[in-house]
Amino acid sequence: MRHLLIAATAAALTLASGSAFAGWARGGTAYTGRGEYNSAHAGSCSGGSCSHAGGVMNPWGGVATNSGTVTRNAPGQFSNSGTAYGPNGRDVQHAGNTSCANASCTHTGSATGPNGKNATSDNTVSRTSPGQYTSTGSVTGPNGNTSTHSASTSCAGSTCNRSGTIDTANGGTVTHSGSATSVAPGVVVTSGSATASNGVHSTTVVSGSTVVTGSTTVVAAPVIVPPPPSTTVVVAPPPPPPSTVVVTAPPPPPPPPVKTVYVAPKPVYIAPPPPPVKTVYVARAPRPAVYVPGHWIGAVWIPAHWI
Repeated sequence: MRHLLIAATAAALTLASGSAFAGWARGGTAYTGRGEYNSAHAGSCSGGSCSHAGGVMNPWGGVATNSGTVTRNAPGQFSNSGTAYGPNGRDVQHAGNTSCANASCTHTGSATGPNGKNATSDNTVSRTSPGQYTSTGSVTGPNGNTSTHSASTSCAGSTCNRSGTIDTANGGTVTHSGSATSVAPGVVVTSGSATASNGVHSTTVVSGSTVVTGSTTVVAAPVIVPPPPSTTVVVAPPPPPPSTVVVTAPPPPPPPPVKTVYVAPKPVYIAPPPPPVKTVYVARAPRPAVYVPGHWIGAVWIPAHWI
């Protein structure tokens, strides 16, 4: 797929330049959480003018391309123009001018979208001392909002380190840093990170790659995850080459569901209260009646009676 994209890019450059293709070409692959992205870029120079054409194919087959020309008009004076097409076919026309003098280069540019709206940019790069560079600039969108940026680069030996800050029009901040090291002739290893913050939340992206003359191999594609503030995203390594078949072991079966056994409590027998004690009153049995006939007791007559 990447070779086809490189061939198509080279063909587009050939048609755009109107001369036989004789220059350079490179391509690369980036592995991300969304899938595989393939890119290709080619260029050639002749008579003080260089033309380039490039493209990126997303995992769904959509292709975005960019082609343009840079021309040296006079010592230290350059102009550029080109066109970028998105996967949906919409185009953006871009143009600019660069002027260099006294170890400093200033660039102004503009881009016009398919709806006719225009965005402008203004940038300056200066060499402050051997191996030391600074840059500042701004970008103004069609709605008039402006974002500013500044950066510095320091090179020593075979390594260059860069860091910078972007202040967006909506009050957000993006800080970035990275390095590039030449580890062998034609082989450069790069690494970097960028942190975006809106004052409340921040997101950090870490990336790294190996650039070989003629191609770019991404060894650690950036993975963007919105973590809590000041959290760094750990970058996952790319998948193995297509020739390697990786068989992932199936996950272990889930444990059996836990059965809950309910044990009913033993019934408690509560004896009813004893019946109330009844008090029985037993009447005394009458004495047997005795009949006493009338009689005299001394001079007193006692009539007959019962006792």
